[in-house]
Amino acid sequence: MASVDSSVELEGATAAAGDGLTHSMRKNGRFVNPWPNWCFPSATMGMKMMWKFATGSGDQSNIPSQEVLDTTLPVVTPDFSSPVPQDGMKVTWLGHASVLVQFENISVLTDPIFSQRAAPLQFMGPKRYRGPPCSVQDLPTVDVVVISHNHYDHLDYNTVKDLHKRFGERLCWHVPLGMLSWMKSIGCENVVEQDWWQEERVKDREDIKVVFTPAAHWCKRGPTDDNLVLWGSWCVIGRRSRFFFGGDTGYCHGFKEIGKKYGPFNLAAIPIGAYEPRDFMKNQHVNPEEAVQIHQDVQAKQSLGIHWGTFKLTFEGYLEPRSKVKEAMKSKGLKVEDFFTLDHGGSKVIPIPQAEPSVEKETAT
Repeated sequence: MASVDSSVELEGATAAAGDGLTHSMRKNGRFVNPWPNWCFPSATMGMKMMWKFATGSGDQSNIPSQEVLDTTLPVVTPDFSSPVPQDGMKVTWLGHASVLVQFENISVLTDPIFSQRAAPLQFMGPKRYRGPPCSVQDLPTVDVVVISHNHYDHLDYNTVKDLHKRFGERLCWHVPLGMLSWMKSIGCENVVEQDWWQEERVKDREDIKVVFTPAAHWCKRGPTDDNLVLWGSWCVIGRRSRFFFGGDTGYCHGFKEIGKKYGPFNLAAIPIGAYEPRDFMKNQHVNPEEAVQIHQDVQAKQSLGIHWGTFKLTFEGYLEPRSKVKEAMKSKGLKVEDFFTLDHGGSKVIPIPQAEPSVEKETAT
């Protein structure tokens, strides 16, 4: 998969829409990244990465024993019993990119995975070194699930099945283009498939808007389904509250577009891990410095670091994402506490001012 060649005819357009936004593109029926110079690592680089994984060459992850992890990266039982303040958002990190956000009497779950492995089979593939802090049965009522893309660490068959079994058609799934048939094959019928910039209202909650927005990534679950499904980020917008979910992404100028159109956000969940070696991961996973840039681009008032500390996917030190985010915030002269991390299962309440004129203006359209 190479960078986008401007000489070939693409389905979709960035400028043709005339709205100044970057739109999704297809080439020969498969989605492609519209970002200039975006490219997938070459086969040679992929082989080198596989060799490094096999030999441990350059691996700095240094994941310690469970006893040490219990101190440095604790797993705590989520407190779902405490009420969500009327003037706040409550966010709970459930590990990796799984986040439960509660505000304005709605609960939103992102990229849920409660399985032990991020793989099609549970006896092989990347295994959690920090277990899930709860089960699907422990969750409070969930109204909406948003899925960023179809990689196994973000779209987990067993978790989707368990969520559907528990909540049934009360649960509304918002997914990227190309994922509808997969969801229906599991039995999910209350599914909304969206393209970049497509806005949809939550069923029975006309005051809550869910928008699929751009990211720089790719999709694949099998040997021949490369990029038949779109990837992206999400915005969930209420009357007074705005939440941005970055999903899984490399850096791109789409985040400035998101911030301009839908910001500022009261809370953003932004990936900060799985970024080394940089030459292989750069286009698909941001590093902490780029994560802070996204925090600025989308105009987040506060951000939660996600996509780290759960699965061993890459070579950076297992605690490095957390420390590097703090360093990046300091270097930019930003308040370190405005980009925070949580224990697995930990929660934080984000205060929401009583009046947010920009939110009221946007949701009135």
